[in-house]
Amino acid sequence: MPRYTLLLYSPEADETEQAQRDAEMPLWNEVTESLRQAGLLVAADRLHPAARATTVRVRDGDTELTDGPFAVTKEILGGYYVLECADLDEALKHAARMPLARYGSVEVRPVVEPSSAPSP
Repeated sequence: MPRYTLLLYSPEADETEQAQRDAEMPLWNEVTESLRQAGLLVAADRLHPAARATTVRVRDGDTELTDGPFAVTKEILGGYYVLECADLDEALKHAARMPLARYGSVEVRPVVEPSSAPSP
């Protein structure tokens, strides 16, 4: 069955907004458990804030490290789900169930399966 990654983006939250988001944890738990029970959930994790990220670039053999995310943006990657779904339509249906879709965005991207990856 094809795998799809749901990348969860939202604006960084101040203290009040974070408290509101934390209050949504029962919704997140409900969605996650329903995906698990349906046999679709491969993995899911919440990420630390973008300020904890380190971006690595190698240019002309030199490694450059930058604190923070790669780009300045209003929305940051906050977590992800990997689902095994019958097709893209099913993955999109589950992406719309994510509580964060109401104030952020959920990018759905197919995972390249080893058997379909191009050979070097």
